Amino acid sequence: MEQRIDYYNVAPEALKIMMEMEKYTKTTGIDRKLRELIKIRASQINGCAYCINMHTADARKMGETEQRLYCISAWRESTFYSDAEKVALELTEYVTLIPTKRVPDELYQRVREYYDERQYVDLILIINQINSWNRISIAMGNTATEK
Repeated sequence: MEQRIDYYNVAPEALKIMMEMEKYTKTTGIDRKLRELIKIRASQINGCAYCINMHTADARKMGETEQRLYCISAWRESTFYSDAEKVALELTEYVTLIPTKRVPDELYQRVREYYDERQYVDLILIINQINSWNRISIAMGNTATEK
């Protein structure tokens, strides 16, 4: 598929707002590698190859291991993610699939065992931001390319 619209040039004001939110997410207290894992997992669920490609490359640059990147879709069966990372990844799945999963009180309580109110809000914003990027990327016809 070829990119359908040069959306950065067609709607620069809107993309500026998206980029401002992206800047905000980088200032949160959420670990930068975890932010990338969240972006990868949501992108896998949404089927956004463009974002999976981008965020796995970014995670590698940050020192994330190949093992953790390869197993992110099976994080539940993996012992090399911390409990705090696992609950953030579970939250990612529930928010990404919110029409069918919602965010149950029990999950919220488990997330709050590791993350305070501000961090919970920041996790939700990070998850929503990547879901927005996935939807933009897929709708605009972005594709992953070999570098």
